Amino acid sequence: MKFKGRAHKLGANVDTDAIIPARYLSTSDPQELAGHCLEGIEPDFMHKVKPGDILVADTNFGCGSSREHAPLAIKACGISCIIAKSFARIFFRNAINIGLAVLECEEANELHQGDVIEVDLEEGRITDNTTDKVLWSKPYPPFIQVIIQHGGLTEYTRKRLDEI
Repeated sequence: MKFKGRAHKLGANVDTDAIIPARYLSTSDPQELAGHCLEGIEPDFMHKVKPGDILVADTNFGCGSSREHAPLAIKACGISCIIAKSFARIFFRNAINIGLAVLECEEANELHQGDVIEVDLEEGRITDNTTDKVLWSKPYPPFIQVIIQHGGLTEYTRKRLDEI
């Protein structure tokens, strides 16, 4: 899988409450959640994002509570993947489960706001087309790539059950 989009840069320790504040957790409607995504950090985030854009962060992205709403809100905004130096483990797995690619890249800080980024999930290659810099993340194993390609674990499971 390949992704291409503009970078939206965030800092370190972005917690799930900053991604989607608790007051909006009474719904699991992706579009409603998207309308409030990152509003505490960047109030007009939803209006700046275009489909395919890429979120770039520092360390410990998605820390805090284990709410599944956080990666769902990000994906519903149109973000194709997230690149960070590190992720909270529960956020990382929740993202995979809903089909949102997350890549750990030690050099994520070398990507800048507005840069055009291309990601090759299979190879783990991250290309900054603005600076011509190539960074690397650990590539996903094939079974995780299949989950992402199907839009998440639920859709993957549905497809598998239909094959039985």
